[in-house]
Amino acid sequence: MTGKEGYIHVTHTFEPVYDRESRVLILGSFPSVKSREQQFYYGHPQNRFWKVIAAIVGAEVPQGIEEKITMLKKNHIAVWDVIASCDIIGSSDSSIKNVTVNDFTAILAESKIQKLYANGGKSYDLYQKYAKKDTAMPIEKLPSTSPANAAWSLERLIEEWGGRLQLAVQKTEVSS
Repeated sequence: MTGKEGYIHVTHTFEPVYDRESRVLILGSFPSVKSREQQFYYGHPQNRFWKVIAAIVGAEVPQGIEEKITMLKKNHIAVWDVIASCDIIGSSDSSIKNVTVNDFTAILAESKIQKLYANGGKSYDLYQKYAKKDTAMPIEKLPSTSPANAAWSLERLIEEWGGRLQLAVQKTEVSS
């Protein structure tokens, strides 16, 4: 249903990816139009998320949803979004308003997540504003893998994300 100025109210319709061995949680803001169409995370063909994660873990870039889930779980990485529902224009993070935040209680209780990462500034800001008070967990901001973040090349993203994610997974495995 389209409202004023092209806003539509949208509800997040697919589940977080995690299992009881997940050590880190990467949070996006809200699924893009392409992701909503595909019913899975980072569905825009120019979003570099899957290329970045595959490079970090030394895997081929996964093609289908099941391959993506397998790669994440094998490497103890959980993925979800901060927002459960909102008013939004298309895929524009900057247009997000009337936010309902996801409930992080189950994912944090049913896993070994010890470190949270935000995929970009908008997810970081939304988490700080709406979720941190309930989770009491800090979040670290990573540069966005979105194609809109043209200032960061794929190589730079892999280097930045890789150093930080690998350290987090290694630290949590050592402390387990």
